[in-house]
Amino acid sequence: MARLTRRESLKLLALAPLAAGFTWSGSDAKKARERLDSASSVAPESFAPEFFTPHEFDTVRLLADMILPADERSGSATDAGVPEFMDFMMIDRPVMQTPMRGGLAWIDYQCVEAGGTTFLESSDEVRRALLDQIAFPDTAPSELTQGVAFFNSFRDLTASGFWTSRMGVDDLQYMGNVFVPEWTGCPAEALERLGVSYDD
Repeated sequence: MARLTRRESLKLLALAPLAAGFTWSGSDAKKARERLDSASSVAPESFAPEFFTPHEFDTVRLLADMILPADERSGSATDAGVPEFMDFMMIDRPVMQTPMRGGLAWIDYQCVEAGGTTFLESSDEVRRALLDQIAFPDTAPSELTQGVAFFNSFRDLTASGFWTSRMGVDDLQYMGNVFVPEWTGCPAEALERLGVSYDD
């Protein structure tokens, strides 16, 4: 099977039942979607976070865009309003506040230790070196388990926010409940990409 791209992998995470920490009622999901839809239409400079400090919010924006950058198909996590969505989630789910604030402080500390500056002020090389260490739980050094836990949660929240936004739904090319008058099977190009056939 062909290797999935990072965006495709994150899309699968978003389509799975949302992370275990998210147990939303129908009204919660509706509130979050409305907040995300309105956030993506607000100019970033006019948004005032309720939870994040200015430094934290800038860090969230940068980190979210490193996880889901713009590509030829759609905009970045920030373009979709994901940082604003995260700010809403921190207010709506206070239990998430300490892990988020602690995680952002942790990545700043690691960057200061590595190069003398915060995550925001570090070079792209320093940032990526840190993220490469914590992005893969199976190979991450044992002393970085806190960073791994934070990054996994942040990545899940980024994916959940992006693929529940208008931009993310468009990226999925989700068509909703469309009547299919005749099922002719899976398209040949999809079968080829998956490396399977009806003869298997």
